[in-house]
Amino acid sequence: MTHTYNTKGTCSTRITFDKAEDGTITNVAFIGGCNGNLKAVSKLVDGMKAPEIYEKLHGNTCGSRPTSCADQLAKAVMEA
Repeated sequence: MTHTYNTKGTCSTRITFDKAEDGTITNVAFIGGCNGNLKAVSKLVDGMKAPEIYEKLHGNTCGSRPTSCADQLAKAVMEA
C-alpha cells in the first residue's frame, strides 16, 4: 500500500513510500530537500522493516532544527 506523509520542519515537504503487510518499506521518495542525500537515504532503507528504520533514523537532526528528513521518514513509516 502506498503512503504519503507531509513533513514538518524540513526542507522536504512530502514523503511517499510503499509499506507491505509485513512492514517492509520500499519505493521511498522525498519531495523537495537535498536531492542527492535523500536519494541515498531512500536506497539505504529500501527493503527494511518500519521498526528498523525508526530505530536507526528517529531523533536525527539537521543543523539547529529539532528534526530532519530522515527523522520525518522514521515517524512516517511508524505512523503508516
